[in-house]
Amino acid sequence: MGVAGTLEYLSEVLSSVKKHKKKKQITTVAVKVRMDCEGCARKVKNVLSRVKGAKSVDVDLKQQKATVTGFVEPKKVLKAAQATGKKCELWPYVPYSLVAHPYVAGVYDKKAPPNLVRATNDPAIAHLNPVEEQYTLMFSDENPNACSIM
Repeated sequence: MGVAGTLEYLSEVLSSVKKHKKKKQITTVAVKVRMDCEGCARKVKNVLSRVKGAKSVDVDLKQQKATVTGFVEPKKVLKAAQATGKKCELWPYVPYSLVAHPYVAGVYDKKAPPNLVRATNDPAIAHLNPVEEQYTLMFSDENPNACSIM
């Protein structure tokens, strides 16, 4: 068996190896679902626990939030939640500290849970411009060279 035969053999061996599918990552999907009572919460939990790949489902009636953990996709979880007949959307809130201007219209939400505001993709709202950042750092308690008037 020469070099050509060896190369043929190796190419057959390598092509016969099954290509492994990329493993799905465990994800956590949060959904805001309008729930009025324990019965609604139980119904939502039962439906979401039947989603393929769901490992655990937590329902928080006070925050109107359902959290699904497992090998799930957000679109499938949202579709299953909509099948309950309840008004629902993907969890729209982020921590207050992640938004540069939390009191701007469209971000501030009176119905948001404590210390949370609506997420936004608008760069003017989500990030400080250089001048605002300079002033923020000037009066920061974490900056040892900050203004001592405060």
